[in-house]
Amino acid sequence: MPAARRIGFFTTIVLVWALFAGAWARADLVWEPASGWRVEGGVFASFASSPEGRNAKALMDEARRAEDAGRSRQALKAYNRVVKKYGSSVFAPEALYRSARLYEQRRQYSKAFRNLQRIIAEHPAYPRFTEVLGAEYRIAGLLVDGARPRYFGVIPGFRQREKGIEFLETVVTNAPYSEYAPIALMSAADAYTHTGDRDAAIDALDRMINNYPESFLTPDAYLKLARAQAAITQGPPYDQASTQLALTYFQDYLILYPGEPDAAVATEGFDAARTMLAESKMTMGDFYYRHRSNYTAAKVFYNEAITIHPDSPVAERARRHLAAIERIESGDNAAAAGRAGPRAKRFWVF
Repeated sequence: MPAARRIGFFTTIVLVWALFAGAWARADLVWEPASGWRVEGGVFASFASSPEGRNAKALMDEARRAEDAGRSRQALKAYNRVVKKYGSSVFAPEALYRSARLYEQRRQYSKAFRNLQRIIAEHPAYPRFTEVLGAEYRIAGLLVDGARPRYFGVIPGFRQREKGIEFLETVVTNAPYSEYAPIALMSAADAYTHTGDRDAAIDALDRMINNYPESFLTPDAYLKLARAQAAITQGPPYDQASTQLALTYFQDYLILYPGEPDAAVATEGFDAARTMLAESKMTMGDFYYRHRSNYTAAKVFYNEAITIHPDSPVAERARRHLAAIERIESGDNAAAAGRAGPRAKRFWVF
């Protein structure tokens, strides 16, 4: 096939697919208790009048009437048959959505989420896409909060907080630019913290502030991230890399969100982080001062402590130590000056 004809062929395929997808998007299902489901608009409007369409509609009508009558098991059975036999029809995503709602009501959360996920993967043009995301987020939140699933809709199961976190991350992956993505990330960070996975919580908060800087939740993410980093350091004698990060995040919060209600909390955290860093410098200075008599190294660390937090009690203590070192060094110099010059020779007579 010549190149020009091949390009024209593929262009035609793309255009046909685009028109087909647009027609799908315009198709809508309407439920009327008297007459059942009706397809409005799109290329699938004629599907309901075909033999296959009539069979699918009969199953959908049976499922919806059983659902409205409170017979959830019968409704689920009919909806699942629609999905299995007519998975490419206009009825399939609606059957998945409504069966997911029933599974959620029966506390069969994993099955509910599975059906919602199938809509996103197999029927992305489904008009209730935002509602599907909302249902996924709701189910994930229930599990994270400790809701117990029920096997077969009857037998209570164990809590599945880890599964809830997995579902939250799936929501972020499904629609990273939706309104649910930042909310799901924040919920995942809280859930990671609750389960004791500090590193995963920090990672979720870091993704939050980097990927969604304009979200109304971002200020809270900055504050939580700063607190999480500050909590890592065990004390002045230990590594202060996390304290330095906490200081940076507290400072960023104060610069970016000075009018936020939690600005005072951020200021308190910023001062606490500075105090921790200054105390760390004091610890190093005291080591060289008291245990090594290395006054040059001690002065370097004491001066760094003053620079980090000049108006703190730590800085005042550093100044006192510097003054003491200065007196010691002055005394040593005077003694050295007194000893200057050649020593007189002595002769002993026995």
